[in-house]
Amino acid sequence: MNIKPVMRIRNLLPRLRLVPRPANRDRSGSEFPFVSFGAKQYRYARPIAGLIPAIAVMLGLATAGARAEQLPLWEAGAGAAALSFPAYRGSNERQFWLLPFPYIIYRGEILQADERRMRGLFYETDRLEVDVSINGSVPVDSGKNDARRGMPNLDATLEIGPGLNLKLMETGDRRMRTELRLPVRGVFASDFSYVRHVGWVFQPQVNIDMRDPLGNAGWKLGLLAGPVYSDQRYNRHFYAVEPAFATAARPAYSAGGGYGGVQAIAALSKRYREFWVGGFVKWDSLHGAAFANSPLVKDKQGVAAGFSIAWIFGESKTRVEVAR
Repeated sequence: MNIKPVMRIRNLLPRLRLVPRPANRDRSGSEFPFVSFGAKQYRYARPIAGLIPAIAVMLGLATAGARAEQLPLWEAGAGAAALSFPAYRGSNERQFWLLPFPYIIYRGEILQADERRMRGLFYETDRLEVDVSINGSVPVDSGKNDARRGMPNLDATLEIGPGLNLKLMETGDRRMRTELRLPVRGVFASDFSYVRHVGWVFQPQVNIDMRDPLGNAGWKLGLLAGPVYSDQRYNRHFYAVEPAFATAARPAYSAGGGYGGVQAIAALSKRYREFWVGGFVKWDSLHGAAFANSPLVKDKQGVAAGFSIAWIFGESKTRVEVAR
C-alpha cells in the first residue's frame, strides 16, 4: 500500500519552461503545446491536478438553504484530504492519497465557488441554469499497475464543458431540492509538457440536495447518480490494447464508444464557525459498458471514498445576499 505524503506548499510552486513535444508521444488525439514545471515540482504537479475533481466531490454536493442571508463575498482557508480510489475505472488496484487543498468560497454573480463546486454560472432562472461542468482523472504509472505493465502511462485528464441543470422539485422550506444535470465535457490529457484532446463524455445525472437531513441541524447531504456515455476516442485512451503491447494474458483490444456504466455518489458535510468537515462515498459499475470486455478491466465494480477537514482563516468585509 503506497500512501503519498503531504508535500510542502513551496515545493509545488512552478518554475515554468518551454518543453518540446516528445518524439514518441501518442498522437492519436489533438495536441497543443504546453509548458512544464521544473523537475522537482513536475513530479507532484500531474497527480495533484488529476485529484482536483476528487477534492471537489469531497467538498460536498449539498446546496444552499431556505432564506436570504447577508454573507461574505469570499471566505478562505486550508485543509487536508485523505482519498482512496481505483487507479482507473475498472482497475482492481488502488491509489491512496494524503494531501493539502485550499478552501475557497466565492459568491460572485457569475463565478461561484462553495462547498458544493466551483462553476461559472452563465444563465439562470428559477428552474434552469447553465454552468461549467468539470471532472477528471489522476495519472497512472503503468510500471506499477499489473494490468497495464509494459504499456504507456496514463496521463491525468481534465474534463470540462457546459452543463444544463433543470430543477425537478423543491420543498416549500427549500430543505430538499432535486435537479436533472446534463453535462457534456471535452476530455484533455496532459503530463504538463503537452495537452491532447482524447474524447467526449456525456453524463446525465439526478442530483438530490438535502439540508438538515433527518433533523441533524447544520449538516448537508448530497446524493447523485446517473449513467456515463463516452465516445470511441475516450474509451480507446483508457481501455484499448494496441497489438504492440498485447501479451498472452492481455490480448489486443479496440474499444468502441457508447454506454460507459453508471455511477452514484453520497456526500455529507457540515460547516462550523471556524472549520468545515466532509466526506463522500462513490460507487461505480461497468456492467454492460461498451469497453467492459477490455483486458484492462479487472473489476466491473469499484468504490472510492474520502474525508477532509478545512480551517477558515479569513473572510471578506463585503456582504452579498445569498438564498439559504
